[in-house]
Amino acid sequence: MAMQTSAESPIPVGEVSRLIGGWIDRLGAVWVEGQITQLSRRPGAGVVFLTLRDPSHDISVSVTCYRRVFDAVSGVVSEGARVVVLAKPEWYAPRGQLSLRATEIRPVGMGELLVRLEQLKKALTAEGLFAADRKRPLPFLPQLIGLVCGRASAAERDVLENARHRWPAVRFEVRNVPVQGVHAVPQVVQAVKELDAQDEVDVIVVTRGGGSVEDLLPFSDEQLIRAVSACRTPVVSAIGHEPDSPLLDLVADLRASTPTDAAKKVVPDVSEEYDRVLMLQDRARRALTGKLEREEHGLEVAMSRPSMAHPHRMLDAREEQVEALAGRARRTLGHLLDRADSELTHTHARVVALSPAATLRRGYAVLQRADGHVVRAPDEVEAADVLRARVSEGEFAVRVDEPPAD
Repeated sequence: MAMQTSAESPIPVGEVSRLIGGWIDRLGAVWVEGQITQLSRRPGAGVVFLTLRDPSHDISVSVTCYRRVFDAVSGVVSEGARVVVLAKPEWYAPRGQLSLRATEIRPVGMGELLVRLEQLKKALTAEGLFAADRKRPLPFLPQLIGLVCGRASAAERDVLENARHRWPAVRFEVRNVPVQGVHAVPQVVQAVKELDAQDEVDVIVVTRGGGSVEDLLPFSDEQLIRAVSACRTPVVSAIGHEPDSPLLDLVADLRASTPTDAAKKVVPDVSEEYDRVLMLQDRARRALTGKLEREEHGLEVAMSRPSMAHPHRMLDAREEQVEALAGRARRTLGHLLDRADSELTHTHARVVALSPAATLRRGYAVLQRADGHVVRAPDEVEAADVLRARVSEGEFAVRVDEPPAD
């Protein structure tokens, strides 16, 4: 309701701001369309700040939203994008400023389409269809290349001409299919499956020229992505130009920026390979020559050593040493034998001198009783005992006539 005021009884600015805030709080959430002119996402902050502008009336309004609301469309929404926002008007009384608190953001037109593609990309990524460990290497020289392309298209001509220019003997199995429109996806999928079923096909190239995002949509279709992921044959994606990036690029084993680039990546260049072979031959020749020269030099150095140049010189020196050692050994052994002989002679002389036989030869005799006991004292015999007397030249018997004296 209208307030009664006058120049004599005005109301404060703060009261006006409070009343405006009360009126705005009674408003519900509304859908607002506009263009994002400013975007602020501070690291670590939970709130995103936007400025939404109406180009037709040159009016702007501030918009705030929680980060999770903006993150749902952050992959396709940036400054300059047109969006539809579900927001509730809010009034900031201290500054007298109107803003919108957004709870949902939707891109308009192409932005909405990109959001769906981004959601599909995240789902397929979570399944692991784009994982790097699923990528298979391409054969060095494919014998047969499967080519999926539009009929009589520039992409087909670029691939065929560039590939045959690089390797004239290369062969192609071409499948011409629609590359845009409602019939593109099923026919491209069928062509890929047919080529994958042929054992002689070494690699499959799916290609088309550039176009708008809508024209390239078939190559981001989930059915085609899953069909390529299930292929046992390596697949090369060559869709559009360098900036274009359909989902087929992510699931393919190799992405080529253009159809011409696909031909260069799939087929080696015969002249480059020939030059590489010549270079390797030259490297091998130089390596072998260098090794032979090193070994020859090493052999010359070895042969120049005295032991190899005059091998008998060392033997002669060793022969003199052996003869000297042998003579020394003979002399030493002779001295030892002579000394042993002299010692033996002296020992024998001492033994002979100390022998009982020598004593007997001087006229002594040894008396033994019948039991062989040597008589050492007179009381050991009695009269009439028969004793055996042993002398130097033999022995004889004696008898005791008289008993020994006391």
